[in-house]
Amino acid sequence: MTKADIVEKIHTSTGLSKKDSAEMMESVFAIMKESLEAGESIKLSGFGNFEVKQKDARRGRNPQTGEAITIEARKVLTFKPSKLLRDVVNGTTA
Repeated sequence: MTKADIVEKIHTSTGLSKKDSAEMMESVFAIMKESLEAGESIKLSGFGNFEVKQKDARRGRNPQTGEAITIEARKVLTFKPSKLLRDVVNGTTA
């Protein structure tokens, strides 16, 4: 599914114009990006949680040369789906 597909579904289910649907979707994504960039978690009931986690620097090795390297510290974005979403995807809804 693409952004255009989402805009189309918003348009057909709400009756908003495609332009308004696209602006609404972009606004939601912008708010989510700003929140995640600030290190905040996003919890969407019935959908899941987005969280930024800090990974520490660690030792690794280059698989081609076997040379030891340091993998720098970084932030990673994680998503944990809710039980409801997992059940829907797996077809085990009650």
